[in-house]
Amino acid sequence: MLFYVVAFGVLGHILFWGAGLALVTMPRPWRAFWPILAAPAGLVLQSLVVWLGAYAGFAGTDTYGWVSEAIPCLLLVIGLRRRGFGLAGRDFGRVAGVWLLAAATLEILVAPLAAASKGLTTASLGSCDAADYAAGARVLKEFAHHDRAGFLGLTEVVRVLSVDNFFDFWLRLNHFTPSALIALNGTIFHCAPHELTGLMAAVLLAVSVPVVFWLARAVVGYRTGVSVGVAALYGLGPITGYAVYQVALGQLLAAPAIALVTWAGVALWRSSSVPGRWRQFFGVLAIGYALILGSYNFIVIVCLVPAIAYAAGCAAWTGRWRDFGRWVMAMLLPLGFAGIIFWERVAGLAERFHQFAVFDFGWPIPRLSPEGWLGLIPSSNLSPWPEPARLILALLVALLLAAALGQGLWRRRPAAFLVLCLMVPVLVGYAYLSWRGMRLRTNASYDAYKLFSVFYPGILAGACYWATLAGRRRGWLRIVVGVFGLGLAAGVLHSVVVFQRAMRTPPLIVDRDLIQVGRLEAMPEVDSLNMRLGYPDDMWSRLWANEFLLRKPQYFLTYTYEGRFNAPLRGNWDLNGGLITVSLPGGDCVRINPHYSAVKLADPAYFRAALGTGWYAPERLPRSTTRWQWTAGAAALEFDNPQSQPLRVACAFDVSCRDGRQLQLWIGNQLATQTAVDPTRAVRHLPEFILPPGRTEVEVRSDLPPATAYGDNRSLGFCVFGIELSAQPGPAGS
Repeated sequence: MLFYVVAFGVLGHILFWGAGLALVTMPRPWRAFWPILAAPAGLVLQSLVVWLGAYAGFAGTDTYGWVSEAIPCLLLVIGLRRRGFGLAGRDFGRVAGVWLLAAATLEILVAPLAAASKGLTTASLGSCDAADYAAGARVLKEFAHHDRAGFLGLTEVVRVLSVDNFFDFWLRLNHFTPSALIALNGTIFHCAPHELTGLMAAVLLAVSVPVVFWLARAVVGYRTGVSVGVAALYGLGPITGYAVYQVALGQLLAAPAIALVTWAGVALWRSSSVPGRWRQFFGVLAIGYALILGSYNFIVIVCLVPAIAYAAGCAAWTGRWRDFGRWVMAMLLPLGFAGIIFWERVAGLAERFHQFAVFDFGWPIPRLSPEGWLGLIPSSNLSPWPEPARLILALLVALLLAAALGQGLWRRRPAAFLVLCLMVPVLVGYAYLSWRGMRLRTNASYDAYKLFSVFYPGILAGACYWATLAGRRRGWLRIVVGVFGLGLAAGVLHSVVVFQRAMRTPPLIVDRDLIQVGRLEAMPEVDSLNMRLGYPDDMWSRLWANEFLLRKPQYFLTYTYEGRFNAPLRGNWDLNGGLITVSLPGGDCVRINPHYSAVKLADPAYFRAALGTGWYAPERLPRSTTRWQWTAGAAALEFDNPQSQPLRVACAFDVSCRDGRQLQLWIGNQLATQTAVDPTRAVRHLPEFILPPGRTEVEVRSDLPPATAYGDNRSLGFCVFGIELSAQPGPAGS
């Protein structure tokens, strides 16, 4: 229940912040539809307050968050005085159905999160972006701009081009607005960043639903029912569901912002003959540009592509080039205004593109064909339907869309040309990036998906143009369109079920054990840390530990994320995590819980240990901290003994197996120690073994070959829940 209370509370809080600004800025001919603008206005106003608070030197939103609530109150009073309380209420009633759809979307999106955890937390299908956003939120929530304590001022780790501290990294280069929203709403709802980040993704998609409805209704000109259907496809479809459950907050903000800018551009061109109309759109455009600059600032260079394609095409057809010049000026003036306010974001654009050229960000994402544009995707990783089902669906969608566009162009319907402007330029860019990824074998398909997703409201509205085939005099076409519409609804509902199942047992989640790592921040004796937890593959744990420990200097062995570069391990303590915990006889260690511990490098018995090859991916029990990894035959443990003499090390394996067998530790070709293991999970203590100085690989072997289990085609050795390695007092051989 707490998940729903907080999610709907944040939704209401955003609307409260934006209602007054929307009443003031909505262009006069569309003033009755101001509730459509309320959410984007609220997001921008909250972001702007945090931006100004940071540059004013306040110590985070915790110091000024509640005071800032006076700003939306004042704007709401001004807006209601201008519009009238009764009329404003009727305006909201006019679009209440769309907001009910947004609320239903939010309820559906939050349901698997609530099922996955007993308490507020964040989960992900695979991306680690959530931890990055949460770190920025904590910076903006608790620290002042001039603060350089702990990790914030650790230049050798956090420097990114011209930025030499973690605070400026968020203001200039990283996705500022998502973290600002988490920080301010976290202050108001008394939620830590890890409690709010995942929910914020669901909220951002829900508040985008009315904007997508408006794009379909006011720009393309669909009837109300079709526009509601487009909005429902956007809110519940797999393209946006993937973004929510990967916690891609930046793209979820940029998409409705581009939709607003596109609507303003099209409406401004249509009314370009009306004197002074450009001034009425100034506020809407400034809101859209500010959202883009604060979230995906690099998208600002292409955000006008659909609107420019439409206006330039109309100018070429009619010869109204002078009007086009005025239109361009009217579109760019609000961008200049927003750019002055968020100047640091504009100044960081060149550096941001330099980062794209240097690093291959992201991961491979399957390419979308026509059926994918409408959300007919069966899997939570966006993999398409198997052949030939994919080919049949793609051809069906393409034929229906081509028939509708051909009919519209033949009859010279402006909406048909507008649909081409919404879709074709973006799809050309999407195809190029997808091809580039295949040719260079890079993650350009990730860039292609991001481009597609931020323009997805317009693409989806255009891809639904087949609905116009259902004319009154074409009964058979109405049947075809109706049957296809029902099939589309069934496909989208199927994707909802798929995502619900996947997120009820998410592969990545911030559990209680990981949260407890933050206890080290209050321990003065732990003065600096080498972030070895999750090494080398578990970036999720390292990033969240970074967020929980921002007041401590932290050093990373490998490049972990932007602003967290690898550097010499100068920390005085190692933070270990995962299956392995290390304890030392001198007491220079902190056992946080069974999965995380910190050890001091100065201890004379200090050593390091990590998993090597031969281990399957981690698995976990839903709604608990229980996790394990299977060995695949022989599995390696990598030790590093920096001492000049051998160490005596005792092992305790929390382990089970499919059948009875011996768990053996081998150093080279020599058996070091062993113990019996059976299917009952238990802690098995092995006799101590001698760890020589330097690097040593210890193999975990069995006296029997790996086994297989019903429904699992893997070769399985031991199921290991934890490994405790304890250095014993006294010299080796004593």
